[in-house]
This record gives sequence, C-alpha cells and structure tokens, in this order.
Amino acid sequence: MNIKKTSLYGTATAVTCALALSACGGSGGGSAAGGTYDKDATVNIGSLYEPQNLDNTAGGGQGVTEALNGNVYEGLFKLTDDGEVEPLLAQEHTVSEDGLTYTFTLRDGVTFHSGKKLTSEDVKYSLEKVLADDSQSARKSSLDVVKDIATPDARTLEVTLSKRSISFVYNLSYVWVINSEAKNLKTSEDGTGPFTLKKWTRGSALSLDRFPGYWGDAAASRQVVFHYYKDATALNNALLTDAVDVVTSEQSPDALGQFTSNAKYKVNDGDSTTKLLLAFNDKAKPFTDVKVRQAVSAAIDDKKLLESVWDGYGKEIGSMVPPTDPWYEDLTKTDTHDPARAKKLLKEAGYADGFSFTLDTPNYDPHPTAATFIKSELAKVGVTVKINTITPDEWYTKVYQNHDFTATLQEHVNDRDLVWYGNPDFYWGYDNPQVTRWVEQAEAAATEAAQTELLKKVNRKTAEDAASEWLYLYPQIVVANTKVSGYPLNGLNSQFFAYDIKKKS
Repeated sequence: MNIKKTSLYGTATAVTCALALSACGGSGGGSAAGGTYDKDATVNIGSLYEPQNLDNTAGGGQGVTEALNGNVYEGLFKLTDDGEVEPLLAQEHTVSEDGLTYTFTLRDGVTFHSGKKLTSEDVKYSLEKVLADDSQSARKSSLDVVKDIATPDARTLEVTLSKRSISFVYNLSYVWVINSEAKNLKTSEDGTGPFTLKKWTRGSALSLDRFPGYWGDAAASRQVVFHYYKDATALNNALLTDAVDVVTSEQSPDALGQFTSNAKYKVNDGDSTTKLLLAFNDKAKPFTDVKVRQAVSAAIDDKKLLESVWDGYGKEIGSMVPPTDPWYEDLTKTDTHDPARAKKLLKEAGYADGFSFTLDTPNYDPHPTAATFIKSELAKVGVTVKINTITPDEWYTKVYQNHDFTATLQEHVNDRDLVWYGNPDFYWGYDNPQVTRWVEQAEAAATEAAQTELLKKVNRKTAEDAASEWLYLYPQIVVANTKVSGYPLNGLNSQFFAYDIKKKS
C-alpha cells in the first residue's frame, strides 16, 4: 500500500528555479559498456504487483505506480531513484515572498499520447483530480493546502496555498499530469511519458510501447512488458527460464543463492523505504494505553523476525523513518526485545493475566508469516492473538476506510510518511496534540533545517509512545540478467523507471 533525502523546496523569498534537464536518465543497474544494446528490444519485467486499475487516484495500488509512474505519466516534478526532487514538466517556478503563491511555467512542445498539446488547464485538472472528494490518492491530505488554481495562459499555472507548505513541490512529484479530456482512466491512459500503454491483459501482463512523440530523450528500448506472477517462486522461475529479464523486487531471499552463484545474473541490494508495521488502532482498547503498546513491542523479537523472513537482508528500524529520510535517527534501542519488561508493563497497565485481540492480516507474503511469528511471541507474555486473514480490498475497506480493527499488519512504502502520525484521523488513530503541532510547524517551516529538527522530535516521540510497532525495513533486492542494465535500484515509493533499461543484442 502507498500510504511504493534532499528535496527541491521553494524558499521564503521570490526565487526562480530555472532548471533544464532531459526527462530520462539517472537509473542504476550498471552500464551498457561491454556490448552494444538493441534499441528495438523488448524488455520483460517480472513483478508480484499487478495494478488493481490504472488510475492512481482510484485505488490502483502499488502496481499502478510501479508500471505507469514516470513511464506513462509524468508530473511537474520527479522523485528520482536517489530521492532527489527534480523538475520535469515544470520548466521553471517561482515562489512569492510569503511562501503562499507558486507560479509554474510549463515546458513547451509537450504532447499527450493522444496528440493533444499539454496546457496549464491539464495540470489544473490533474491537481483537482487528486483533491476530489472521491480521490484515493496517497497525498490527497498533504495537498489540502491548495486554496486556488489559476491558469493565466496555456503555459502558466498559478497555485495559491492556504498556508505555507515546505513540502509542496515534493508532494507535486506524486501528481500525474493527465489529459483533462481523457476518459476511462481505470482501463486506459493519456499521459506525456516516454511510453504509451499498448495492452493490459488482466492477471497476466501489461505492455508499454515507446512513444515516438516524446518531448525528452527517447526510451532506450522499443517495448517493456510487465509480467505478473502470483508468488515469488513463479517469479524466480520466470527469471531462470528467460521469460523475464529483471525482477522489480525479490520477495524470496531463500532463493537468492541460485542467482548469486550464477554469473548470468546480478543481485542488487538497494535502499528501501518500505516499512512493515504492526499497526495498532490507538483508539481501540487495549491499545489506547501506551504501556500496552510498549509491552507488545517489547515482546516481539524484530531481529529474529527479520532474519527468518529475509535471511540477512533488510534492516531493523525503531520508528517510521528510514535512513534515507532527512530526519532519520537510529531509534532501534527504543524498541529492544525484552519479554520481562513486556510483562512488567502489562501488569502496570492492568493486564497481568494478559488479554486477547484480533490481528487483521493481508493474505500475501510476508504478512501471514509475520502474523504467525507475532502470535507465538506474544503468547510468551500471556497475550493471545487471533489471526484474521483478509484480501487487500477487504483491508482497504475494513481497516483503512472504516477503522474497524484492533491491530493489523501492513507495509508502508513511501518515504517521508512519518507525518501521518500528526493526523489523528489516519487509520491507526494515533492522537498526540504535541505531535500534531510539531508536524504542522514543520510543514510551515521556512527552512529545511527547521523542518528537520521538528520532525526529529516527532520521530522520537512516536517511537517512545510505540505509536506502532515497526517490525523492519524491507530490503530492495532487484535481480536481473546481466544482459540488461539501466534499471532502477531503489524503487522508492514503488516506482520502477523502465525508460533507461537497455538490453544487449
């Protein structure tokens, strides 16, 4: 779930950021040196994350970001694989002295795949689509500061905010620019990216063709095809049999030996922003009590869970903040495994004989494994866990929308998502007025240094309160045939830029 570093921020004074660059470039995955590559190649990509639909404001899920973000759709700004925010469809922008008015000048000569020329009205429509009442965009609430959107001319967009938002430009990197006249976006597309959608066969594959009218550097390969598999074993077999050239995210560490020992493949261990959480409903008893949350966290051996699931890959994490976020601090010592302390805290909270609760668990790996492990760990301190396995759609409705749960497992893929703890209405219901004020002050900060210091306070406080139990930080393992290069290594926020992938002929 996409609840998939340095940022380019506007400053408090009027400043022009005139930055020209080509759209493509900057991916990892090695070099094409040592052999010529085929510009007419088809690159086959293996994934476990098929889109639920093709609209990222309509619950398209992690898969739609992976396949379409940056490849088919572009934004005014782009979050690179290294976590930098760079201008994309915005050629330049200025910020008013009070930090409330942003004026964007669009690139000239950009066309949608349908042939229509990009205008400021399309950008306005795209932003309003994210802000609409029925939008399921992960950044909808972050963009609620938008007060007014004006289009003085075809290449100029003027956005007025209700209050200062230092993250506004960063948040715009999540907004896909869509043709305002496009229809049926759950099954079709009309973006400005280097690829167009050729065909989506549900349950099987999604293919993209190079867009000949692209405004920037042409995609390195003529076609890329995302092939979807139900489990990690099938995905690995596809790579071994050359059915796919690269796997976006390896989910079976036990199987890595067959690739690390074979010169035909390269195993890349990138930087992940995906956290596995045991999320408490902090508004539901007994997790309204901070001592109960702390006790449950202390009872679970996160290191042992990580080793059992990932076999040496991934990292322990003591809070919501991964090392790649600017406000990271190592807080793993705040959440040490200590069953004796867990029992003491439970007694102090009035649960000396323990308690029982239901754990709503998504039905795909590694959630069932983690749930079973958690059940076993908590049984050692007298807490009984009933595992309720549900589908992703059921999770979205039951947990995320209706908050009808006591505790749940979920992975959060985005960077900089600590701020959700400042929203008492978010699904986990954490409500600390001081944390909410810090988050608000951080967003209104005039400098990145001030923002960082405030969010470090949020990080420490939520860790001390055991607002959730952060089990571990996923590894980002991309496995590829050595005949391909140029693929992204980190996959921040689930995106997987395919336009630089080259395949040797």
